[in-house]
Amino acid sequence: MKKILAITTNKKVISTIQETCIEYSTYFDAGFCSDTQEAISFTSYELPEIKVLDFTSEGIDCHQILSVISSDPWLHNGGIIAIVNKQSDVQEIEMKKDPNILIVQTLPAFCNDFSRIIRMLWSNQQFLFNRGMQEQLHGSESGSFICENDPRDIRMYASFLVNYLYSTNRVSYDDRFGLQTALMELLTNALEHGNCDISFTEKTAWLFSGRDMLDLIKEKNKNPEIAAKRIHISYLITSEKSYFKIKDEGKGFDWRYQMTREEDETQLHGRGIMLSQGLVSNIKYNDRGNQVSFEMANIQHHSNTIPGIMETFEMIHFTDKQVVCRQNEPSNDLYFIVSGRYAVYADKKLVSVLTPNDMFIGEMAFLLNDRRSATILAAGNGKLLRIPKTSFLVLIRKNPHYGIFLSKLLAQRLVRQTQKTIKLSSKLGELKNLMEIPDTI
Repeated sequence: MKKILAITTNKKVISTIQETCIEYSTYFDAGFCSDTQEAISFTSYELPEIKVLDFTSEGIDCHQILSVISSDPWLHNGGIIAIVNKQSDVQEIEMKKDPNILIVQTLPAFCNDFSRIIRMLWSNQQFLFNRGMQEQLHGSESGSFICENDPRDIRMYASFLVNYLYSTNRVSYDDRFGLQTALMELLTNALEHGNCDISFTEKTAWLFSGRDMLDLIKEKNKNPEIAAKRIHISYLITSEKSYFKIKDEGKGFDWRYQMTREEDETQLHGRGIMLSQGLVSNIKYNDRGNQVSFEMANIQHHSNTIPGIMETFEMIHFTDKQVVCRQNEPSNDLYFIVSGRYAVYADKKLVSVLTPNDMFIGEMAFLLNDRRSATILAAGNGKLLRIPKTSFLVLIRKNPHYGIFLSKLLAQRLVRQTQKTIKLSSKLGELKNLMEIPDTI
């Protein structure tokens, strides 16, 4: 079950969330805070997967709460739904391009759409709640989404993909902003110029008159043929790169001109494609111009975001085949994996390879006051944070919410290992049945 923290004093927001959580009581459990410091404390200790920040509530400093969440992305993963007073506030927060924010809505829109948003979140939960849960390091993952002609949909699905790639160590903290921007620019083109058939001239005139593009999109969607069109997003994630494809159901456009023309900074719009070219790689269109594909290189076992409270610990650089620790040694230190790969040998046999997705080296012996159960060697160059036991205990005393989070990570690893053991036992049982010799022979 996932937790929703609603930071609000608004009775409409509270009732909307309560009614929705009754509908999805098997999946989501809601908590409510009406005080800034209480909300920060709840966020730090309970680590809710979804945060509803109500900027319309007086007496709550949502900007301070958002700052706390953004200051330590290693701890606070998941997503934020922001509620604001008016449409201009929506644009102001969206301009920050904070990948933690899934969607920004006015109060009426939130009350109308929250149930739909929760349904989308649950249907795509694998993209939001997966820190440390990456399994297919050497395989590939693929899938697709179908979006309606709705800016809220494209924002949501862009956030799904960006948060997932970031939380599973495919993209860095800095690169996720670039990917978020490119996805939003290209999806917006598919929506406005593709499905809604809004020409460059029409958009220029609309913006020049001071009107909002959302209103023009709503106007276009009054046409049943346009409203029925969809945006198709597909992705392929490999160990080396992530590939994306966006296809609309419009008539296409002259993409060759748009990709080669000189940039005019005086224009109100029209720079999305050129901006995207500087953020992602290998942007290509089909001949018709209604499908664009691009790719982004993944970091490979390269880098973990360092938790804020661990930045003061000693960083140790390792070279290929350098020993991190030896089997049967006393366990005085815990290691946080910043980058690299590390081979685990028990009784001189290779039993595993650890990467930044495993987060730690030697945590079991460290916590159980036991000797090292294996020898660890660096497989190539890498970096580790060395955390002495006494320093770790002091850290947890000062920041007990980190102890809760680290316990969750260890519990997730135990669950994954248990699932692997169950699958292996099942396969061994099947193999045993195949190997049994029938009595008739």
